[in-house]
Order: sequence, then C-alpha cells, then structure tokens
Amino acid sequence: MASVAPSTHPSVAIYGEPVWDLALLHPAQGKWSHEEYLSLTDSTNWLIEYTAGHIEVLPMPTIEHQLILKFLFHALDAFVERQKLGMVLFAPTRVYVDPDNYREPDLVFNFTENHAKSGKRYYQSADLVMEIVSDDAESHSRDWEQKPLDYAQGGIPEYWIVDPQEKKITVLALEGKAYVQHGVFGEGETATSKLLAGFSVNVTDVFQAAK
Repeated sequence: MASVAPSTHPSVAIYGEPVWDLALLHPAQGKWSHEEYLSLTDSTNWLIEYTAGHIEVLPMPTIEHQLILKFLFHALDAFVERQKLGMVLFAPTRVYVDPDNYREPDLVFNFTENHAKSGKRYYQSADLVMEIVSDDAESHSRDWEQKPLDYAQGGIPEYWIVDPQEKKITVLALEGKAYVQHGVFGEGETATSKLLAGFSVNVTDVFQAAK
C-alpha cells in the first residue's frame, strides 16, 4: 500500500499540535492593552495577571493552598462582617494597581467606601491583600519580590504574605511609598493587622487548615 505524504496545507493541523490559529487571535506579549486583558479575563476562569502589555497565566492552586485560603477568608470575612467594615473577596478578583498593572490577589479587602467606588469588572486598588505562596520558584519570587513593589506602587496599605513552605506570615504595612514589616509571625504566634485593629489569626491554625 502506497504511503501518503502528510498535507502541507496550512489549514490542516497536525494531531497533538497546539492550535496556533487561536493564539493569533490575541495580541503578542508586550502588545496587550488593558481592555484586551479585561476582555480575556471576562471570558475565562483562568487566573491571569497583566503587566505592561504582558499577560501571565498563574498556576492552578493546590488543595493545600485552597484550604488555607478558605480558613483566611472565613476569619477575615467574619471580622469584617461583625464590624460592618466593608467587603472581602477571593480570587479571581482583578485589582487595578496602575495603568500598566492588574493583579489577582488570593484575598482582597476594601472598606465600604472604596468597595462602592469600583465598578463591576475590577477593583480600583484595595485596602488589604493577601497572597498564599505556592511552592514553585516563580510563584515565590512573584509574591515575595515583585508584588510588594506592585502593591506599594498601587498604594495598598497592607499586604500579607502567607508562606506554607516557611510556615510563617509576614505582614507589610505601607509607609510613604514603600512597605515596612509590621511583623513576621511563625507557628505558635498570632499574626496581627496594623490596618484592622483587633484582627488576628493563629499561625499554627492557618497552616493546620491545610491538613
């Protein structure tokens, strides 16, 4: 039986090959506008962040990550609801940092007046954000090195870095245009907020929630 040469017609895809034509429907990296980013994230359930024309698809969170997120959300939401302070939301919730930067924190809190200022698509900045650090090097660098710069640039008063690998919670408070450490809290200690007087969580309980 004679062999048949594979088609070289560009419209015929090779089995197992990515659908490159779909990629051509979107801008190249560095060419994305903020409206194109918003339209993309309006239509997907992916965690995607935007920086200076580039988009970054974030890794799917683990069960451990989500259990810690659940614990922190319930703790913060209960505190906020009890005092009628504002609104607590979880990812994916887009937060505008500056014209070239949108982030999707794991948890985001806004006081009532700031919640009311934002439209339906994304928050105009935030009052407090939390990130739970994933165990890959890229996520570690993003949450520990890049996001403190971004969130400070956006004027977000408080940033919590919750690190399951190091079993510690670092609370950063904005002073001027940069963050300073409000506290670094390990197991057996209680992590506190500078912004929300009276809000605290037991660090051991936070990481035990992932078990």
